Amino acid sequence: MYLNRSCVDRMTHVSVIGCGNMGGAFVTGLAQTGAYEVTAIDLDPEALASVADDADRTTDDIDVAREAEIVVLAVKPKAVSAVLSDLDLRPDQSLVTIAAGVPRSSVTSETDATVVRIMPNLAAETGDMAAAATHEGIDDDVREMLDAVGEFVEIDEELMDVATAVNGSGPAFVFYLIDAMKEAGVDGGLDPEQAETLAAQTFKGAAETVLRDDRSVSELIDAVCSPNGTTIEGMEVLWNSDADTAVVDAVEAAERRSRELAEEFDDE
Repeated sequence: MYLNRSCVDRMTHVSVIGCGNMGGAFVTGLAQTGAYEVTAIDLDPEALASVADDADRTTDDIDVAREAEIVVLAVKPKAVSAVLSDLDLRPDQSLVTIAAGVPRSSVTSETDATVVRIMPNLAAETGDMAAAATHEGIDDDVREMLDAVGEFVEIDEELMDVATAVNGSGPAFVFYLIDAMKEAGVDGGLDPEQAETLAAQTFKGAAETVLRDDRSVSELIDAVCSPNGTTIEGMEVLWNSDADTAVVDAVEAAERRSRELAEEFDDE
């Protein structure tokens, strides 16, 4: 992970514009690090109320975003242009955009700030976010902010659609698989709450192992599969099924929709 120097230096001021699901997750996640002064900005009083316990400040005044070093724009894609028309940022500020299908170039033409396009997910709230960020525009301050709420990779913007599908939509696919494992446990006699805990924690632990272990995923599967054991029996069922194809198809469908959103934005 990238070294979060802000933890040992001064607190970085971040303004989050748009406090819905994703923006709210950023507010909460950054607040929990103790390394950021967070201002939440939204016109919706209910949205501001939902993050009031975490944000250092809540307001409906977009002009206060000029006080921050980093501004996170987390509004719906169709609202981006309208917000930018009211947002007067300085050249020394970073504007981090979270808007599926909205190209970085369309944002840079409407602001003096340095623009970074990212696609995170809701796990930013717990510090477990997976995010993709464009190479262009990113600096150490933005890297530190992303690192503070999870893991991130830097990619060419042309790959943002597939990243949106993998890590942006991916949590829903994982929830689906967790629920399937939970139901299998319930069918076998486990209490629903027990089965959910075991399934969810298993996914969490497996994910941490993939991130921290030098072995490949295939090698990790082999490590769990003892000859003639229980795991190999289950894996044989998966290997002989179309489960992997279904997951790939789900990611590809989400990627197609991301491209469609980009085309719709370009047509406006």
